[in-house]
Amino acid sequence: MAVEPAAAEVEELDRRFVFHPFTQLDQHERAGSPSLIVEGSGARLTDIHGRSYIDGMAGLWCVNVGYGRRELAETLRVHAERLGYYHSFSSMGTDTPALLAERLIALAPAGMSKVFYGCTGSDANDTQVKIAWYYSNVLGRPEKKKIIARQRGYHGVTVMSGGLTGLPGVHANFDLPLPMIRHTTAPHRLWEAEPGQSDEDFAQKLADDLEALILAEGPDTVAAFIAEPIQGAGGVLVPPAGYFEKIQEVLRRHDVLLIADEVITGFGRLGKWFGCEVFGIEPDLITVAKGITSGYVPLSACIVSERVWRVLVDAGAEAGPFGHGYTYSSHPLAAAVAMTNLDLIESEGLVAQAASRGAFMHERLQAEFAEHPLVGEVRGQALIGALEFVAAKDPPRRFDPDLKVAPRITRRCLELGVITRALPASDAISFSPPFVISEAEIEELVTTVLRAVDEVAAELRSDGAL
Repeated sequence: MAVEPAAAEVEELDRRFVFHPFTQLDQHERAGSPSLIVEGSGARLTDIHGRSYIDGMAGLWCVNVGYGRRELAETLRVHAERLGYYHSFSSMGTDTPALLAERLIALAPAGMSKVFYGCTGSDANDTQVKIAWYYSNVLGRPEKKKIIARQRGYHGVTVMSGGLTGLPGVHANFDLPLPMIRHTTAPHRLWEAEPGQSDEDFAQKLADDLEALILAEGPDTVAAFIAEPIQGAGGVLVPPAGYFEKIQEVLRRHDVLLIADEVITGFGRLGKWFGCEVFGIEPDLITVAKGITSGYVPLSACIVSERVWRVLVDAGAEAGPFGHGYTYSSHPLAAAVAMTNLDLIESEGLVAQAASRGAFMHERLQAEFAEHPLVGEVRGQALIGALEFVAAKDPPRRFDPDLKVAPRITRRCLELGVITRALPASDAISFSPPFVISEAEIEELVTTVLRAVDEVAAELRSDGAL
């Protein structure tokens, strides 16, 4: 029988050999990981030392059905024994991606037609850009190639999707974004809206900003606009009422495709199957990942509207084969796990549960933090939320970034047994727990975060920063 290595030995191996993403490299090389997770059940995780945590982030916004789901493990075992892999190039394929595609089209907003599979949200958004470019080319519009995203948007980290992402840390030292990418104003009410500005006026201002950018660039050069229904990693930014209606009017006026990035919001997080349903979005293309398998295996998908698909198909032999795809596109095991994951979401009523648990979470967050002197805004919808921290509330004033207020609070939460996430480019922490989290666990999460916020606030006062 193999002997399990000691915890300290594994931690040292991690420190010495693993190149961690989104990590301060010199700090990790010195100190290693604060917590190596080895087990999970429901909304709770256990680290290599046996410490237990409530996972307030569902991993990275993805473990919707919770940890330890034997149904998903069994599906993976059965299908791995049956057919571990086969490709989907040159019209070849396997059965489970076809079954899943039919189901995705049935769940998706009206007008969607086809599904193209990848592995991550990043590669799926790369694919979306290539679809938009292919679409422009076969229509005889070779100059219509620019993509507009939003400041603070998050669309991945590849060379293309990293450029679409509107966060400076994803651009710095990587020579991003590429020259055909532009960014418009984010719907960040705390900092972008005028004092007392109505939702109607704020939404109109944002739509006007987008239209001004399109006109400045030239409508005949802009291929697509990409947006998350709620901006996740950029701050959990909820658009004002009427926002997407006004945005879509601008896009239609200038013949610009709309890509809805539902990597976080897809499959129930907002209390509906898709965020498009919540905000009245009528997309040309939809990107999904994360919740499609609850993170148990990598899978992403580009859901393509019939309107776009018909243009691609009608190009015919003159355009040649669609020369894009990945070794693991339409992976049969990932598709099988996705089918079982959707079964669990449906049979256990988890979309409705995300709505009800989310309502309770926001009730508790509002009760504890709306008047807290350190909190400038409590925001979110259904089972996604955020707290943004400010040095002063009226008018709001940012902390000195060197104080790293949100990372300090997140670190203290971890020490107290709750996992949250400090968001880049803002002093905010986010919440996006598994749909199976109980009300008691939400209560524990909120009270623990309150303790952490109060303790960091006391430190800031002691240091003269408040």
